[in-house]
Amino acid sequence: MRFNGRRRLTAAVATVLAGVLAAASACSGGDQDGSSGGKITLTVDTFGEFGYEALYKQYEAAHPNVKIRPRKVSSLDDLRPRLQQWMATGKGAGDVVALEEGILPTYMQQRDKFVNLFDHGGAALQKNFLDWKWRAGLSPDGKQLVGLGTDIGPLGLCYRKDLFKKAGLPTERDEVSKLWPTWDAFFETGKRFQSRMPDTRFLDGPHAIMRTILLQEAGKSPGHTFFDTKNALVFDSNPAVKTAWDTTLRFQTERLTANHKIFTPPWISGIQRDGFAAIPCPSWMLGGIQEFHGAAGNGKWDVAAVPGGTGYWGGSWLAVPKQTKHPKEAADLAKFLSSPEGQLAAYEAKNPFPSAPKYYNDPVIADKKSTYFGDAPIGKIFGTAAAQVKPVHLAPKNEDVREKVEDVMTGVGQGKVKPEEAWQKAIEAARQAAR
Repeated sequence: MRFNGRRRLTAAVATVLAGVLAAASACSGGDQDGSSGGKITLTVDTFGEFGYEALYKQYEAAHPNVKIRPRKVSSLDDLRPRLQQWMATGKGAGDVVALEEGILPTYMQQRDKFVNLFDHGGAALQKNFLDWKWRAGLSPDGKQLVGLGTDIGPLGLCYRKDLFKKAGLPTERDEVSKLWPTWDAFFETGKRFQSRMPDTRFLDGPHAIMRTILLQEAGKSPGHTFFDTKNALVFDSNPAVKTAWDTTLRFQTERLTANHKIFTPPWISGIQRDGFAAIPCPSWMLGGIQEFHGAAGNGKWDVAAVPGGTGYWGGSWLAVPKQTKHPKEAADLAKFLSSPEGQLAAYEAKNPFPSAPKYYNDPVIADKKSTYFGDAPIGKIFGTAAAQVKPVHLAPKNEDVREKVEDVMTGVGQGKVKPEEAWQKAIEAARQAAR
């Protein structure tokens, strides 16, 4: 994928990265692949927009005998089946792989397939991360460090100013935020928009809104979603799930969504053709919007507060599969990319909000604005949300259930599932996926 208008790193970020690179280069030694002066290739598997392009080049410049091969797909749903196959067959995985929060629990159960990063200096890195982010990358007994944290996904709400203006709605972000302190108010705003803009859907699809509300509600109580903390399925008894489902179903039955999944071809076409006007927006979503809408969307988007207070969605860890022929070098690269300085550079590039709190009060983060999003103060918006993030327990089968349940909700939008029958069908789908 191509990213237009990449932001230059600030001088401060470039300076501290130079120090990190120098230290990594000094530690990595000269004969990295076991052959005299041989050059090795490290493949990195990611999805979406991690903001690593410039970091790869800097790392290669500091390590002349390392070539990085980025292998990026559009979405987690594209990466997940490939990763499952690679892990099952014991071949094909990259030297460094991104494990998103939804699939991390699955691979914690297969941690024998991953390098223990404690064997490569990982213990000294704990101070670099938010405590809950660090603990999530550890095995239950604390003896294996499976993954190093990258971003977290504090939430905002991205909207099209030009389309809001055509619909007679406020366009200034503070006034827009006042439109929807609650999801009920957001729903009513959507109905107003839709009545005046019948050819454009209010939302991109049901998937983003359902995930957002579910994580918000679960963060308040009970701290889990489809499965409880003992990994027993509680889909039909967890009030957080039912609240997210019922709220999303209202948007579907009123045809306020375009029924798209993020980063799929229909979603990309919709964003380019004014197909929808608003998206629940974790910080990492900004990079995707800018990537796929490109120059045509510059200045048309802005970022307001998310309904329902705050919350998060997403975030990943970098892990090193034991399949790699270069565990030390792969671990060194993962450490560099997930370092506070690496996370800061990635944030500068494409907005994934760091899980390293070192720079939270630094102007580079706190005062950051996005020219693409109408000079929105994204550092303040997402920084405020990040400070309130409450992690939610996700089980190994979480993504299997999520995918099947979302298919039912999509079916409502397609007219294939009657709204009054959808909840029971979702329960049945969840039970089948959880087996």
